[in-house]
Amino acid sequence: MKKVGNHNSNSRKMFLSLAMMLAFSFSSFAQDAAPAAPTEAAPAAATTGGDPVKGKALFNSNCAACHKLDAKSTGPALRGVADKHEKEWLYKWIHNSSDMIKSGDPAAVKLFNENNKSVMTSFPQLSNEDIDNIIAYTSEPKAEPAAALPGAQAGADAAQGSGSNNNVILGVLALVLVVLVVMLFMVNNVLRKVAKANGIEVAPKAQRTPIWKAFVKNQFLVLVSCVFLLLASGYFVYGYLMQVGVDQDYQPIQPIHYSHKIHAGDNEINCKYCHSAARVSKTAGIPSLNVCMNCHKNISEVAETTATPEYSKAFYDAQIQKLYDAVGWDKTTQSYTGKTQPVKWVRIHNLPDFVYFNHSQHVTVGGIECQTCHGPVETYEIQKQFAPLTMGWCVDCHRKTDVKMEGNGYYKKIHEELSKKYGVEKLTEAQMGGLECGKCHY
Repeated sequence: MKKVGNHNSNSRKMFLSLAMMLAFSFSSFAQDAAPAAPTEAAPAAATTGGDPVKGKALFNSNCAACHKLDAKSTGPALRGVADKHEKEWLYKWIHNSSDMIKSGDPAAVKLFNENNKSVMTSFPQLSNEDIDNIIAYTSEPKAEPAAALPGAQAGADAAQGSGSNNNVILGVLALVLVVLVVMLFMVNNVLRKVAKANGIEVAPKAQRTPIWKAFVKNQFLVLVSCVFLLLASGYFVYGYLMQVGVDQDYQPIQPIHYSHKIHAGDNEINCKYCHSAARVSKTAGIPSLNVCMNCHKNISEVAETTATPEYSKAFYDAQIQKLYDAVGWDKTTQSYTGKTQPVKWVRIHNLPDFVYFNHSQHVTVGGIECQTCHGPVETYEIQKQFAPLTMGWCVDCHRKTDVKMEGNGYYKKIHEELSKKYGVEKLTEAQMGGLECGKCHY
């Protein structure tokens, strides 16, 4: 039999070729499957002497506070304004509209009266070129709405789907790595059989390169492994960071033990009796201790049947005494002593400062039950944060919740118009504009 010294070298070369073919096939598949990257849209046919890209920036900084392109706001809709007025007239109007109204210009007076006599801010700082750019922007044709979903909803869907997309990518990378390892063993096995069939003696096992050295020398495998580890690490770090600020199931110990199970459950006290601000205010509010004393002036101890193996009657009685100490109530003389102590309640639900949430809008107007967001509080001995209170959770609720129209004159006209638009009898909060960014962020 003859020895071939470069057998291992040939084996590596063949494996490397096969691996490169697999990688090329995978990358081709990924390119074919991935949607084409969006290219910067060329400006629409601009009006004479105007740049719509610069005009958009000028419009947003100077005009957007009072005007929309396709709907009336404080001022009229501005799309196609160049078709309604001469350019020279627009120059004068934008530079100083008040002077044109005082001069008795018919078009200026008419526009002033049609818009509730709202005085338009003068913009003497805008050059004619700036105004040309704004006119070019307002002259662009209206973009067609997306066929599948409204823009805001599609964007939210994309955000929700990003997690599943990451899982798919991570799974594909793991599969590629497994396939490469399997191919390594298969190629090695095939080459051994070919060598044996041709009378080629394979180098003794003792002379083979250790697998870790072979791995280090194989630049392709090292590269794939590094990329895989980087992506996997990024994925798990991203998942961890996305949980920062999410305090679902947070259940702190309060300075005075308050049992929602006893109050809202056993005694069926309505949530809005204690949290009365939820009906009329942005926040539900922490009930004042005077609200507690409405009942506990007369209830200084609990019944024996209230006690549980975990919380004894003596424990509950001690909590009522803490309440008396805080408000300065002497149960013996049935009078206030004037000696009070602050109760340092621990906040449970805490939204970021950039999130706007109005309790009265949901509780009074929307008719949403407290349990929808706060869980079955009537079963909680110790109150906890029931929901994650993330953006995705709120958006999902807006998509599923029907707006209650009965007896609500505010929504009546909007309901009729949007019902025809969507072809449905009941509208969800999302269809009523509940996915618009400005509704919750300001």
